[in-house]
Amino acid sequence: MAASLVLPSAFFNHCGISKLCLHHMQSANSHKGITCFSVRAQASRTFASVGSLENHVSAPNKFQRSDTSFKHSGKTSDGVNDFERELQELFNEVKMLIMNGSKDDAIDLLQANYEAVKERMDAGIRGIEEAATIDIVALGYMAIGDLKLVESLLDMLNEIVGSLKDDEPLLDSVLVHMGSMYSTLGKFEKSMLVYRRAIDNMENIYGKNSVFLITHQFWAWQKGAESEDLVIPLFGLASLLLKQGKPIEAETPFLRILNIYTKLYGEDDGRVGMAMSSLAHVKCAMGKANEAIDLYKKALEVIKDSNYMALDDSAVEKMRIDLAELLHAVGRGKEGRELLEECLVISEKHKGKEDPSSVTHLINLATSHSRSKNYVEAERLLRTSLQVLEKTVAPDDQSITFPMLHLAVTLYHLKRDQEAEQLALQALHIREKAFGKDSLPVAEALDCLVSIQTRLMKDDEALLEQLKRVLRIQEKEFGNESEEVLITLKKVVFYLDKLGRKNDKLLLQKRLSALRLKFKQRIQQ
Repeated sequence: MAASLVLPSAFFNHCGISKLCLHHMQSANSHKGITCFSVRAQASRTFASVGSLENHVSAPNKFQRSDTSFKHSGKTSDGVNDFERELQELFNEVKMLIMNGSKDDAIDLLQANYEAVKERMDAGIRGIEEAATIDIVALGYMAIGDLKLVESLLDMLNEIVGSLKDDEPLLDSVLVHMGSMYSTLGKFEKSMLVYRRAIDNMENIYGKNSVFLITHQFWAWQKGAESEDLVIPLFGLASLLLKQGKPIEAETPFLRILNIYTKLYGEDDGRVGMAMSSLAHVKCAMGKANEAIDLYKKALEVIKDSNYMALDDSAVEKMRIDLAELLHAVGRGKEGRELLEECLVISEKHKGKEDPSSVTHLINLATSHSRSKNYVEAERLLRTSLQVLEKTVAPDDQSITFPMLHLAVTLYHLKRDQEAEQLALQALHIREKAFGKDSLPVAEALDCLVSIQTRLMKDDEALLEQLKRVLRIQEKEFGNESEEVLITLKKVVFYLDKLGRKNDKLLLQKRLSALRLKFKQRIQQ
């Protein structure tokens, strides 16, 4: 869903650079307003969710599952079951070592198993047992974060499974794991190929309407459980298609999931509500806003009535926020604001008014009020969010800079530029210390500061140097032909013109014109 505002959620993941609030100017000679937008996020978002998950695959430095999905394999025998148990024990042992901080011991265990299977492969033995063992070793290294080695292991694994027949026991599970790991590595075409093979294999074994095609792991992902990597092929494939910007293709597998759950459990089951939520996301990506809104509303109603999940569950909360964002995007801000208020009330009821999780909801509400130009209420909410953070984090903690910059923008709109400048400067200094002077969070604070200081009639030379600094950071992070660079180039050219630097302006003006032409051509395609 397209949106012009984005709320920074980095406080909650302590990453700090995934979503930022940058100053956007509609034209090079206009400094009348500050708007916040997403910096190279996967999808532009207006509202942030607490502990939200954007992808179906978790970060590689986290162990991604509580068990393997081998129990859903095709043919079984006593020998295979014994082997499955051995794999599960190996997996659990590696997981436990990593969770206990014994990374070196985990690596030793994985390496020993790798050397053993490699010896068998060198002897010409390349069957399902070798494939399944390499799979577990790759999953272990994925958890450790050694992605280069994971990629090498997947290449080896791909060779083996390519020669195996589809009715091999354990193969479908191995393929599912491969699909998830390839997706994590950004190798989406390979991920789609193995997901499709897994789906075909499972359909041949279980039938197209089998429950094995949509196990409980799907819902575990929605809840953010560590076993999210076990997402079954239908959901994995659909999510991947959606990530690649192919919502029309993604709609079919999501519809199948919804239809199967409705048939198995009835339309009032909470799992059906969760499937509706995923389908709503697809409808939104297809531009069918009204259908998406109806699906989100129905999903929330079903989940609530069935008591499938707690009201303060993060997955349900994310649904409310997604729906609120969509309602704002289609001009139904009042309805959206009511949902955001509901999120705040539920959070305060279950966690207390001074819990840091309330900060997200306070900022979301403030953004909603700002969009309605109710800056006084936005200021109140943002100051409340700052008060909550000041009680829980150090004064120079980077997390405090997010509501701080939002408040600076709000004060700017209220024409209280001196106060806005002080907040922006404070946020800048904290971020320079926390992230480094050439980081994206610093570029965000600088860009915001420039807009404020422009109206304060600060020195044009100093403002130009700050903008050049922002430009250098954006070029390094996004490339020379990004939209962020184009926007900042406009501002740099404006100041060069204002300062009478014609030669410098001419060089950048040519670059700016060429970049504008490229963006125009992209839109027309």
